Amino acid sequence: MFNILNYSVKSIMDKIREEGITSIFKRTFHRIKKLFNLIILIHRIKKLKPNLNLNFLLNFLYLESKGMLIPFQNRYEILKLLKIVKKIKPKFILEIGTAKGATLFLFSRIAAEDAVIISVDLPGGNFGKGYPKWKIPLFKSFTFPKQKINLIRANSHAIETLNRVKSVLKSNRLDFLFIDGDHSYEGIKKDFEMYSPLIDDNGIVSLHDIADSPIESKIFVSKFWNEIKEDYSYTEIIEDKNQKGAGIGILKRKI
Repeated sequence: MFNILNYSVKSIMDKIREEGITSIFKRTFHRIKKLFNLIILIHRIKKLKPNLNLNFLLNFLYLESKGMLIPFQNRYEILKLLKIVKKIKPKFILEIGTAKGATLFLFSRIAAEDAVIISVDLPGGNFGKGYPKWKIPLFKSFTFPKQKINLIRANSHAIETLNRVKSVLKSNRLDFLFIDGDHSYEGIKKDFEMYSPLIDDNGIVSLHDIADSPIESKIFVSKFWNEIKEDYSYTEIIEDKNQKGAGIGILKRKI
């Protein structure tokens, strides 16, 4: 017992000598502050009422989330998408690429009161980097009492991940699919080909970053979008035709 205690004290002292007491104190304080802000944010989310104005919800994310839920979206574009999707009141939703969780939160607010919401996100992915485990309680706080949220931290391109999504859906089909994960040409194509067959006949598929992006960004969603959009009834939401990046595409089955 003495040896274990002695070893622990020695480890702590070595750490202090290596990093300095000030550095360790600052890091510990930062972690405590982050935990405190997380608890406060979860409490505020739980107090939000259903059917709130969409602009109010966006303001909440930008102004009151302490940076934890800032959307990786153009405000004009995501607001327009939300208005369109809200009309169908989706019961089964799949988001590929969750990152900070802002769109996951917004989709939970426009979904049916008994919706099943699925998130697929790759930890450490090249686009968005994924979310840390400490954010899981925050994401689970998004739902209303009858809603269910399923967080799948895995590669969307793996057949095992597709099977996990199917297992959650059971015999049901998706009303809304939002693809915002791997932005390489091969990545977006694979996500679309694997998960769009799960969409209901009246459902919606949406792709983020359909506007032309700088080559150095390695975002090639626009190339894939332009190849497939004519096969569907489509809508492009791009605030400025001269902008670089962003943009949201919506696909529906042709009647």
